[in-house]
Amino acid sequence: MNYCSNIAFTWVVNLCLCCTLNLQAQVIKDNVFKFKSEGNPVIEHKFTADPAAFVEGDTLWLFTGHDYEGNQKGYKMKDWCVFSTTDLKNWTEYPTPLKVSDFTWDKTGKAYAGQAIKRNGKYYWYISTDGSGIGVAVADKPQGPYKDAIGKPLLTNADCFASTHNWTCIDPAVFVDNNGQAWLFWGNGVCYYAKLKSNMVEIDGKVNKIDFAGFKFEEAPWVHKYKDNYYLSYASGLPEKTAYAIAKNVNGPYVYKEILNEVAGNSGTNHQAIVEFKGKWYFIYHNGTLERNGNSFSRSVCIDQLHYNKDGSIKRVEMTTEGIK
Repeated sequence: MNYCSNIAFTWVVNLCLCCTLNLQAQVIKDNVFKFKSEGNPVIEHKFTADPAAFVEGDTLWLFTGHDYEGNQKGYKMKDWCVFSTTDLKNWTEYPTPLKVSDFTWDKTGKAYAGQAIKRNGKYYWYISTDGSGIGVAVADKPQGPYKDAIGKPLLTNADCFASTHNWTCIDPAVFVDNNGQAWLFWGNGVCYYAKLKSNMVEIDGKVNKIDFAGFKFEEAPWVHKYKDNYYLSYASGLPEKTAYAIAKNVNGPYVYKEILNEVAGNSGTNHQAIVEFKGKWYFIYHNGTLERNGNSFSRSVCIDQLHYNKDGSIKRVEMTTEGIK
């Protein structure tokens, strides 16, 4: 090999090496997983549970729990997941945004249900664990990464004045009313609620509880507004169905309406999010159908459409295998 050939060979090798390094850097920088939904369950490459969602612009952001594997005999949940879509067909999964170990005050190691929301240019994710309480994490972007916002629980069992069991302080759901007031709902066995201060990391005033005729509350409260009505949906009974009630004010009084969603197949639990996205309403939930003979501890998120009647009541959700067309 002559001198000129050696120079050319060295240039090609360096160019190839540079391209390889750039490609690796791009993979690390864009460390996301893109996939297409083929129906229900929406996510098939891992087990997901306890969905929550919000819409920002033309994007729906989906936040879920993470059942670690199939054929589980109990809950093994160490972190949470975040996904986004602009069409409910093509999805992006982002790197793990939050782990239960990020909350040093937790003593359970179980990443239970939560909900995220945007406020004051930040994103706040309210989470629960199996007995240590409800925490709040904050991020600059919806996909995170999130960090513990206050270094301690926002709420504990001590705030759940009408309960006696250890796992009552779970399943936080946040709602911001049209006047800007933020509210937090949560509970197992008893449904609690309280105002949030404008900083979103402190309770404003006392903790209250919801009660009304026909209210058989298990867990998983979710509040949304449609026209002039406030809707409180929740898991009822065990195995869990989803029921709902309606009020003219966010803090009630609520009036029981009916069952919204039946028991979700082979999952003893259910957990819903209800959101409007591009002019249509959707019911997001989980079931146990991803694996053969699935169970309540290896769950998967599904999405079906939600429809209102002319009087403001909601038609019972039809759970489908096909999912959103």
